[in-house]
Amino acid sequence: MKKKNIDISIELDDKNVPEKITWNAGDAGLDKPADCRAMLLSLWDNDHKQTLKLDLWTKEMTVDEMKLFFYETLVTMADTFESSTKDDRMSGDMRDFCEYFAEKMEIKK
Repeated sequence: MKKKNIDISIELDDKNVPEKITWNAGDAGLDKPADCRAMLLSLWDNDHKQTLKLDLWTKEMTVDEMKLFFYETLVTMADTFESSTKDDRMSGDMRDFCEYFAEKMEIKK
């Protein structure tokens, strides 16, 4: 069985607020860890039947970037939902919400 690692490093200030987030993975094709300003990590805990999550963003993440980040994350979630459940009706409804979200957040695509 193969094993792969995804490495995430968080640098915190004295109040435990993220100042820098970097990540790397063997398959990512990166020659060094890449910087990012925000991350949303969700893991399914099968024993407790619940989602474990870790949401972090740096001080430099702007509100406009966060709006776009959420929009793109929601679109990706709709795609993942469709490919994993084959439920094109509900994934279509999710995409409709994404368009509504983009309109209300005034996100330029």
